[in-house]
Amino acid sequence: MRYSPCVFTLPRRDRLSAMHIFRAAIPFIAAVSLFGQATSNQPAPLHVFASNGMKAVILDLQPRAERALARPLTIDFGSTTGLLARINAGAPFDVAILTSDAIANLVKENKLAAATRTELSRCGVGFAVRTGAPRPDIATPEAMKLALLKAKSIAYARDGASRPTVEKMFDRLGIAADLKPKLVLTTGSGPAMEGVASGQTAVVLTLVSELMPVHGIDIVGPLPADLQGYVSFGAAVNSKTANADAARALIAQLKAPAAAALYKAKGMEAR
Repeated sequence: MRYSPCVFTLPRRDRLSAMHIFRAAIPFIAAVSLFGQATSNQPAPLHVFASNGMKAVILDLQPRAERALARPLTIDFGSTTGLLARINAGAPFDVAILTSDAIANLVKENKLAAATRTELSRCGVGFAVRTGAPRPDIATPEAMKLALLKAKSIAYARDGASRPTVEKMFDRLGIAADLKPKLVLTTGSGPAMEGVASGQTAVVLTLVSELMPVHGIDIVGPLPADLQGYVSFGAAVNSKTANADAARALIAQLKAPAAAALYKAKGMEAR
């Protein structure tokens, strides 16, 4: 017995309807195809590891840098200590913007390219309270001593680059033991500042550049000159990156003369 294949034919009205739908979809299909081609041709993001102390500067500079590099930036902010742990664990990145000491050590370990090492800026430590709270006098070492002794609680980051300056100040003022019961050490400076903004703690001590963008706190001022310590920041390119040219171009943006005013506006000094 022979079987004839079955052929199903749509009624003429339905065939016309299907043709109209297909024709209407052509522009959409073309757009999706062009979008896919554009996406595949777009350069991969440049991956940046950056210390919190440089966050305000980098976020302000990011749109300009992305235009100059013709590629997006993917930025991971954190404490230098935390970012070093990720680098030592083998996390991928293209550019490191960390404390100068950390950059120097990574260069010695051949994890960063020595020829790309660049000094960028430095920043001092500041004293801040909750917005609207009384602002104590901290202009002199004696005034600072009194302000710290009167504070109900004092927050700073245990892993922050400013910690050595803060604790050296306590020792020099001879009040380290007196302050110990009311110290609140946080992981990262963010929780320390948030604690003051919310009223959970009275005072936060960290880099001025970290304090300036935070809502809910008032900067009383930098530490007195005799007690001040500065944290320097630098940058270098991952010695194994495949995006070395773009990474060097980003560092050039951070070092350009036009960036000096930006550093100053964010509480830092260009170097």
